[in-house]
Amino acid sequence: MSNHSTDETFAVYEVFSQKNQGASFIHQFSLLAPNAEVALAMARDNFLRREHCVNLWVVKRDDIHTLAPEERMYLERLDNKSYRETKGYGDLPSKWRHHKEEYEAKHGKANDK
Repeated sequence: MSNHSTDETFAVYEVFSQKNQGASFIHQFSLLAPNAEVALAMARDNFLRREHCVNLWVVKRDDIHTLAPEERMYLERLDNKSYRETKGYGDLPSKWRHHKEEYEAKHGKANDK
């Protein structure tokens, strides 16, 4: 009789990598493993042969929580939040230039008197 356990269940793990400190983690691939330690070893062996990275995350797919499709509508942006967008700041340089010219014109006239 073998000591090897045959009742091990395998799970799907998602592998994420970080190319350098401060970079975002990017999903690379999924793998099937009996536990997190084996999944990390498999990810390291498979991924690091191809690319350099400073960190790896291995996450059991069952531990990733997402919104149900019917709840995703709540992710849509509200139309009344335009004040959060930066598009209104595009003309600031011309406004500053205008105010600077006005100031210099007034200041220059004051020095002429």
